[in-house]
Amino acid sequence: MSIPVDARNGRATGVRGPAFLRGLAGVGVGVGGLAAGYGTTVLVASARAYCDAAWEPQHRFAFSFVEWPAIELLLLVAAVAVWAVARRWTAGLPLAWRGIVPAALVLLSLAVLAVGCFALLGTPDGYHGDSGLCPDSNIPPWWPSWLPA
Repeated sequence: MSIPVDARNGRATGVRGPAFLRGLAGVGVGVGGLAAGYGTTVLVASARAYCDAAWEPQHRFAFSFVEWPAIELLLLVAAVAVWAVARRWTAGLPLAWRGIVPAALVLLSLAVLAVGCFALLGTPDGYHGDSGLCPDSNIPPWWPSWLPA
């Protein structure tokens, strides 16, 4: 049984090359950035709702139509930009490192940005919450103390 070969370039037909895989990885990074953005917005909304801080109807409207898309866009652009820069930096490294280093940098940057978004948007400091479940800092008790907020 022989593998059909394209006469123009000598490659096996139906076999996709490295450019396809790089494009597929880029799409995966973009989807990962959007998923991280969604998780961050759920975290911010949960903290605000638990502490009842900045969770009145006008704040929910602003959160839904301004802050949520801004967080999604921020994390999407950050993930793709970090991935692209890391791919460029690791171009001369062995093959295993060219996959591991960009993925690790993307995950690290998304984690740092998610915690930063939570600290800035999820815990409105000085905003008097009505639930009585949170201190004046509006950091919910379920937030780990070892993570800054």
